[in-house]
Amino acid sequence: MRQFILENQIINNNLITLEGKDFRYLRQVLRCKVGDMINVRHQNGNLLETTVAKIDEKAHVVILQVCSDISQIECQGTNFSFNPSNQKCEFFLFQFLPRPQKFELIVRQATECGIFAVIPVVGEYSEESSATILQGNKKERIEKIIREARQQSGSPVQTKVLPPFSLRQACEFWQNEISCLQNEEKSLALVLSERKEKENSIANILKRTASNVSFIKKAALAVGSEGGISPAEVEILQKEHFEPIHFDVNILRCETAALYGIAAVQSAIL
Repeated sequence: MRQFILENQIINNNLITLEGKDFRYLRQVLRCKVGDMINVRHQNGNLLETTVAKIDEKAHVVILQVCSDISQIECQGTNFSFNPSNQKCEFFLFQFLPRPQKFELIVRQATECGIFAVIPVVGEYSEESSATILQGNKKERIEKIIREARQQSGSPVQTKVLPPFSLRQACEFWQNEISCLQNEEKSLALVLSERKEKENSIANILKRTASNVSFIKKAALAVGSEGGISPAEVEILQKEHFEPIHFDVNILRCETAALYGIAAVQSAIL
């Protein structure tokens, strides 16, 4: 179900006034009319039910009437941190940086799939220019892509893209993430491998990792750039308990491999 995501808009007397690009999205993309119901995602993650109360075509303004009880929602603040209890498992994509255009597509698809965080990794086969992908206006473009993808897909997950990391920094980030797990909670870390001799099914890995997939609360997938991941980098990942998996399918582009891998892992866990 599509949704509209609030950014800096203020709810005043249960009314939300939208204009500019937001007006165009509601009128041209969602094609909303007066009386239509629109799901609105608040900054703190809650979903509000609203009705289109007024459309001013000349002023390019849409006014939404909030139907939900917002008294408790607003008091929670606007710094929304996704609550893992809202999702069975948090998914992390460690993407070795490809060309910028491909990275943007990967971010869009990952957002639609509900990936919690995309971690760009500057790998041995990454182009030098790829490391600037989140600098200046490019960062704003990535944020726009995430917002559009969440609105289109209805994802409740506030997907974030971190600054580019070296492989060592990425491994440290993952170790810090899984250090927060408690009691029987488990993690799963995989790296896509092009080599058949590294083949290991997700089902077998899950059997060794947890007696029940519901115990897996954080899952990571490392995917290579156009040139893949070097043997030395795979070895480093293995030392950090990333298990290589190989899909016996056609040769996939890096952007296809990321989506294929995400779908496979999510299907096995969720």
